[in-house]
Amino acid sequence: MRAVVQRASRGEVRVDGQVVGSIGTGLVVLVGVTLTDSEADARALADKIAGLRIFPDEHGAMNLSVADVGGSVLVVSQFTLYADARKGRRPSFTSAAPPEMARRLIDVFVARLEDDGLVVATGEFGALMDVELTNHGPVTIILEAQHGRLV
Repeated sequence: MRAVVQRASRGEVRVDGQVVGSIGTGLVVLVGVTLTDSEADARALADKIAGLRIFPDEHGAMNLSVADVGGSVLVVSQFTLYADARKGRRPSFTSAAPPEMARRLIDVFVARLEDDGLVVATGEFGALMDVELTNHGPVTIILEAQHGRLV
């Protein structure tokens, strides 16, 4: 399971012009699921993100988590994180999990973030979404979980 985590001052997802998820200060997390992912991967990745200290403290050092700053998380499923563009001009998505598997693991991921005490908004799984955010910093971190732990 792969995540692109962006510290944001705001984030929003629209489907057909309608807002389906939005946050103020917090994290916008793009999440991709691959064929070998498990619920343990989803939980490990969510726990890491919940505790990730990438918000500035009173001295400007990255010492605070999203919960510490009273922030929220906007989760957007994105199968293209498993695109393989090594050959040719058109990416292959054969490593991306099938939709039913990906939806289930994204749901586990979101539930774990909520269990960790976070307010979570989401996009709409499988929809054509417009994602807008203001990346604060900018701060962007890529994380990956395999076999129930971060790699």
